[in-house]
Amino acid sequence: MANNDYIESLKHVIHRLHGCDSQWERTAPVHEVFRGQTVWKGEIEVFALAGHPKAKRCYAWAHRTGPDDRDARVVAVLELPPVESPETAVRASITSDFKKQKSAKTN
Repeated sequence: MANNDYIESLKHVIHRLHGCDSQWERTAPVHEVFRGQTVWKGEIEVFALAGHPKAKRCYAWAHRTGPDDRDARVVAVLELPPVESPETAVRASITSDFKKQKSAKTN
């Protein structure tokens, strides 16, 4: 099981971003590979949601980012199509980040 402080911090982010309460369910390991290369590997925390109008579950995690991995970023993805698992939540996040980077380069 993940650290309680970590879980609580993710629950706060879920509430702030999505306006609902959450209950931790489990930790799921995810290893995402693209063209034979690891693009993401880590653990995703799975939360049941209470009070969200559409989603019943949220997938959340924190990871290092920035120069020398000094910054931390928290991601909280709702289980709404096409997201239906920890793996698809990671894929959706990677795709969103890629699109943002591509858009920033063209502006």
